[in-house]
Amino acid sequence: MNGTLYVQHKIDPDCLAALPNGSGVYIFKGQGTLPLYIGKSVNIRSRVLSHLRTPDEASMIAQTRRIDFIETAGELGALLLESRMIKEQSPLFNQRLRRVRRFSSLRLRQTDKGTTPEIVDSKTVNLGTTPKLFGLFSSNYAAKQKLNELAQQHGLCKVVLGLEKTSTRGCFGLQIKTCLGACVGQEERQAHDDRLLTALIDLQIEVWPYSGPVELIEENNGWVQKHRINNWCHLETWCSKTGQATQVTTFNPQDFDRDSYQILVRPIMLQTVNIQVY
Repeated sequence: MNGTLYVQHKIDPDCLAALPNGSGVYIFKGQGTLPLYIGKSVNIRSRVLSHLRTPDEASMIAQTRRIDFIETAGELGALLLESRMIKEQSPLFNQRLRRVRRFSSLRLRQTDKGTTPEIVDSKTVNLGTTPKLFGLFSSNYAAKQKLNELAQQHGLCKVVLGLEKTSTRGCFGLQIKTCLGACVGQEERQAHDDRLLTALIDLQIEVWPYSGPVELIEENNGWVQKHRINNWCHLETWCSKTGQATQVTTFNPQDFDRDSYQILVRPIMLQTVNIQVY
């Protein structure tokens, strides 16, 4: 084992010896059946051993008795599997990828005065299929906080954004010179609306680019895995080693998984993965 081993452990040495050098998910387990931690890597062995050299993880390592692993044909499969397992098993030491049932987003609404942002949620709008939505937030409050942040960064008017009530004196930002005056006609509304769109563009949610499900294919030395995806939702993975598919979820048109979206959006939109369209 290279490097300094900072953390003493009681992990079964046979588990460590069996760790592979390929992609997949690894599971730290203690005395019980529930996992302590679930992680992923393109090199399981290297990543697990790095945990043992990390002083900040001493508490987790001290509770660990064995480390299991599930190999995948590629990194994408590891990311998807990790996301699903963490949601299903809620490991003690995983602080991210928790299941969120409802998301809020921002939508630009056209009025006779100009463009106004409004907050919508995944119960009323199909995220991933509805165009011109911006941001994935865990609550309406978080979406409103983002609008406040963008107003500060881009000199936007909080009255126009719906964050403050209309006043003949203009918004508070006008008084402290952080607003350019769209609320009182000192700035043309179109200029303000253009700046709003520029501020939001990096948050835009990509619309699912296909009419139905597709398969993302990963291959490693003849081993093939096919991940079926629809509306950015991971439905199942077929494995050539078993000849079987593992179902992840039953697709609902309103289903939207933020973690799967963030894993999949780049390789699908840039087509850096082998995509089979039905």
